[in-house]
Amino acid sequence: MKEQIAYFFSNYYQAFGLTPNMSKYANMFTLLLIALIVTYVIDRVIRTILRAISVRVAKHTKSPFDDLLLANKVPRNVAHIIPLIIALKLLPIVFIDFSIIEIPIRKILQVLFIVLTLWIVRSILFTLEDYFKTLPRLRDKPIDSYIQVFMIFAWVAGVFAAIAVFSDVSILKFITGFGAASAIILLIFKDTILGFVASIQVSINDMVRIGDWITFEKYGADGDVVEINLATVKVQNFDNTITTIPTYAMISDSFKNWRGMTNSDGRRIKRHLMIKQDSIKFLTAKDIERLKGIEIISAYLEQMGGKIDSYNTQNSIDKTLLLNGRNLTNIGVFRKYIQTYLESHSAINKDMLLMARQLQATAEGVPLEIYAFSKDKRWENYEYVMSDLFDHFLAAVPAFDLEIFEYPSSSNFKTK
Repeated sequence: MKEQIAYFFSNYYQAFGLTPNMSKYANMFTLLLIALIVTYVIDRVIRTILRAISVRVAKHTKSPFDDLLLANKVPRNVAHIIPLIIALKLLPIVFIDFSIIEIPIRKILQVLFIVLTLWIVRSILFTLEDYFKTLPRLRDKPIDSYIQVFMIFAWVAGVFAAIAVFSDVSILKFITGFGAASAIILLIFKDTILGFVASIQVSINDMVRIGDWITFEKYGADGDVVEINLATVKVQNFDNTITTIPTYAMISDSFKNWRGMTNSDGRRIKRHLMIKQDSIKFLTAKDIERLKGIEIISAYLEQMGGKIDSYNTQNSIDKTLLLNGRNLTNIGVFRKYIQTYLESHSAINKDMLLMARQLQATAEGVPLEIYAFSKDKRWENYEYVMSDLFDHFLAAVPAFDLEIFEYPSSSNFKTK
């Protein structure tokens, strides 16, 4: 059949007076032009039909998957398969008299077929990636890493197949011989392999997800994870800069993930006031009467005053010196004031740990630490709550005859 088609045009040109040799060339160019036109028309028709069917199906389904197939041009890429197969079938007819030209063109078309296959695989993988990101349970998983790994394997297989086509060596023999160079491949793709292993471990151990707030001091990262792929983890810092961290660093180095705080019912406030030691004292009866004017601790002072007086009376304590017996101290009453103030504050979560505690004294004074949890975990609101609390506590310190420690400045030294 192909000989009849080929020689029909050859005889036609010879009838017009062309030599047999010239008619062969004219025949080849004519058949080549016809083959290109036929292939192009078939490609356009199939592409139009597939797209029309795909659009219609996408409109009548609720799943976003078919819409993503269209967005990633899967039907368009698939439509090129049949025209390419037809082009391969037409080669023997077009180059019936020029087999020396047919062989390299056939190999080029075969390589194009491999590239087209890779392109279709790539479109499908990107579609799966986009679809998985729409699923709530997979939205924060490092899907990019797995897609990239599959693409690497696909491209490696494609390169092997292309080389096998050009070298006329079977893929199996080519891969067997290529095994000797595996050490070089491991060296070249070291970061990729490490990243792949790290991505699996990060995902299995649920160490970090997209959207997590992490702090990675080694890399200067402090912000939200926006992307996890095979080689890197991208963090958008709170100053809107982007920090890129190697994926394998997530398992080889230490970093802080704030997800636990974000998922909890409050954000921790842990800060202390440094009280000067020489401002700490026992409270006299006059001091206690004055402090009873502070409403939130007046009941406490009344209750503790009665217990202390009863104890000292029953045990005949000589109160000539305040040191004798049981006594209230200004730092202890201030600590109770802080505790009571926190318990009544609307921005503090009362269901979580809440306390005001005294830490080990240092050369700079006695730390009085506030340990509580803010209901609002948003950074700006959290900072506002914490600042508001310490504004109040710092202003309240003098009311208890206490002083905040600070290093002397030049204004503390007066010269005559």
